[in-house]
Amino acid sequence: MKKIILSAAFLAFAGFTAANATEVKEPVAITVKQDSATKVPVELKDLPEPVKATLQTEPVKAWTPTAAFLVTAADKSTYYQIDIKKGEETASVRLDKDGKPVK
Repeated sequence: MKKIILSAAFLAFAGFTAANATEVKEPVAITVKQDSATKVPVELKDLPEPVKATLQTEPVKAWTPTAAFLVTAADKSTYYQIDIKKGEETASVRLDKDGKPVK
């Protein structure tokens, strides 16, 4: 008798759960904000001299530059993003045209 009552209770609970799971309330609008920055590849040899000088200072000089990009942000500001590597570690440095770090 217990098994029958427990089975009936389980089926009733499963039925309520399935009915509630298929209930649609209001559609949810999903918005995606994309970064409107543009990246243009730059040859490492074509970087401005102040940027090259900064790459030769501590602590960055222990890293090897692998790629560089000129990034133009949505507010029309520009900076250089230099990808660097040391052993298996990789990172990137953002510098303005004067070689100063950009946040």
